[in-house]
Amino acid sequence: MAKQYADASSYEAKLEKVMQRFGADKYDYNWDRFSCWVEFWYKGQLYRFEHSIENAQAHGSNVKYGSDVFAQVVLTLEDIARMTERGIYELQTWVAGLKALPKPQNIPDCFKVLGFDIIPEPKELKKRYRQVIKAAHPDTGGTDDYFLTIQNAYNEAEKIVGLKGGGDG
Repeated sequence: MAKQYADASSYEAKLEKVMQRFGADKYDYNWDRFSCWVEFWYKGQLYRFEHSIENAQAHGSNVKYGSDVFAQVVLTLEDIARMTERGIYELQTWVAGLKALPKPQNIPDCFKVLGFDIIPEPKELKKRYRQVIKAAHPDTGGTDDYFLTIQNAYNEAEKIVGLKGGGDG
């Protein structure tokens, strides 16, 4: 069977344009032989779209490549961008009724220690850390142990959100 879709690199380029159209704060994606995902921050909310060959086939699509399900996700996001641009729906409104999107996040403990129930954007992480670390400092009524717990949680969290090693920080 021939591939149904163009080369994955063309959909990677199309995804970049779609994210620009959305005004996404940042995005990431991955595809392999069997599945794909695209996630992005839009107006402070994380959205994640996942797809797989198995899921596509279960819904009548005869695909055989992970790059093809990636193409399907990108084309769907492009359709959503068109609806948003035409004023038909805002992205948040469109996905609000979808039970599967966005998937609940498994929040690492480092974020919970800092008082988050979602993975924050880097600016919010820094802001919260500055607030919490002041209260945790032994000179302002905190304890050494609590102060170290907050520092360690922040160090772990900033690696996750990309503040270390070339992020915004």
